[in-house]
Amino acid sequence: MGRPAPQKAASARARSKTIRSSASSPNCSIALRRRACSLVSTITAPEAAGHANGPAGRPRATPPTAVGPEPLIHGETTPMKTLLLNKENVGSLISMKEVIGTVEEAYKAFNSGQVIQPAYTCIHLPAPRGEIDFKLGYCEANEIISMKASSGGFPNNPTEHGVPSGMGTVLLFDARTCALICVMDGSLITGLRTGAAGAVSVKALARKDAKAITSIGTGNQARMQIRAIREVMTIDTIHAWSHHPQTLAQYKADIEREFGIPVVMARSKQDAVEQADILVTTTRGKGSLVEADWVRPGTHIVAIGTDTQGKQELEPEIFRNAKIVNDSIAQCVEKGETWHPLHKNIICKHDIHAEIGEILLGKKPGRESDDEITIFDSTGMAIQDNTTSHLIYRNAVASNTGTAFEFIQS
Repeated sequence: MGRPAPQKAASARARSKTIRSSASSPNCSIALRRRACSLVSTITAPEAAGHANGPAGRPRATPPTAVGPEPLIHGETTPMKTLLLNKENVGSLISMKEVIGTVEEAYKAFNSGQVIQPAYTCIHLPAPRGEIDFKLGYCEANEIISMKASSGGFPNNPTEHGVPSGMGTVLLFDARTCALICVMDGSLITGLRTGAAGAVSVKALARKDAKAITSIGTGNQARMQIRAIREVMTIDTIHAWSHHPQTLAQYKADIEREFGIPVVMARSKQDAVEQADILVTTTRGKGSLVEADWVRPGTHIVAIGTDTQGKQELEPEIFRNAKIVNDSIAQCVEKGETWHPLHKNIICKHDIHAEIGEILLGKKPGRESDDEITIFDSTGMAIQDNTTSHLIYRNAVASNTGTAFEFIQS
């Protein structure tokens, strides 16, 4: 498979002076604006945090009085220290409700000219190994540069190497100095913010009377989607389908035990899809799974599994009369589910209704009728990692969690 093409920015975005990366600046040689930030991030506000303490009763970071990272670890006269957070630390420092708030803020910042986000790089390794991708982003609202390495599809890792089949690592840099302030496990962050992305799309695009969810795929991300979506709506029933009956049965047992939501194990994909108010696809699909004739009017589709060329979960015909919303148009037309109908000339690029941040900001409408089929194509963005990991860092400092070490010397 060839390397993905560089992202291209629409001319309208260029005219609005967005500072996102474009084809004319593939190396991100963009001069950072030095003006005061006009968008004050609210990711640590009480409505995003939900409560003063975290899942383990840890104190939460208080809302900052000024934009940008605070000198929380290091002072003016003491050596700077870098914070190390392992997977257990990360899991104790943030709730799903908080992640949904950080992802909403990420999308808004992205569509407010507050973000520099180069095209992400994916390296496909020889079989049976999978891939590793690298996402890099700068957020002007918090003055943080983040870099995440995330791998997946390594089935032999647990037995042959004693490590998970997928892993992640996040580095945070203070954008004012470019000093490394935090190294944290990123394996939970990817799952959390991807689940939160689905929930954000449900808030913006699903019918208000939606009650039934269909899950095509029953792995870890399928579970994460339910954890997130239940924060923003009441789920009456889940219809689930998987290639693997044993995995499907385990999914049913896990979801019913954790959430008390009844799970119907569908006999076929078609049976599952035809019951959906909200359809969530989370497979590592290599071919069309969901057919257009199965999707009822009024369905909201959360397309998660396709994040690089070669993957596909939906028949392209579904897009013909649907309202199409992307997380990043530049990414989705190159690597997302949206690529397939574009490639087959079923839609043109101007048929894409919006990026989700535009809807959250009120620049474009969300759902406009109960009969609309809406599609949220999510490829995942560095800015989601940025805002989520920054809040984890702030919560860690506020609760004295993690290990600080002297990594940088003057």
